[in-house]
Amino acid sequence: MAKVQYLGTGRRKNAIARVRLIPGSGKIVINKRDLDEYFDYDTLKVIVREPLTVTETLDKYDVLVNVHGGGYTGQAGAIRHGIARALVNADEEMRPVLKKEGFLTRDQRMKERKKYGLKKARKSPQFSKR
Repeated sequence: MAKVQYLGTGRRKNAIARVRLIPGSGKIVINKRDLDEYFDYDTLKVIVREPLTVTETLDKYDVLVNVHGGGYTGQAGAIRHGIARALVNADEEMRPVLKKEGFLTRDQRMKERKKYGLKKARKSPQFSKR
């Protein structure tokens, strides 16, 4: 009795999300907590639900997510990326829709490293002529 599940890995900044899609009622569980309990901001909840909303599969799959690293925004982006990849594994016909919205493209922007002689990556110490 093997359950059907579709896997997807999403990444953004330093966050890595492992996503499992299981046919169900549309419940989203992140690190064993409900979506509304895990994310405080509505914008992050919308970001997580976007691939399911665009493909009109919001109430078809239960989403189980393990995510670690990064902050809340990075984690939300990683979850969105993982859900989109898992949806493509579930149904290859969803690929053009998700690709057009840009959910399958990994956002490669990372934090720039700090340089010596500077306070941060680009911020320099205050200049004084005397």
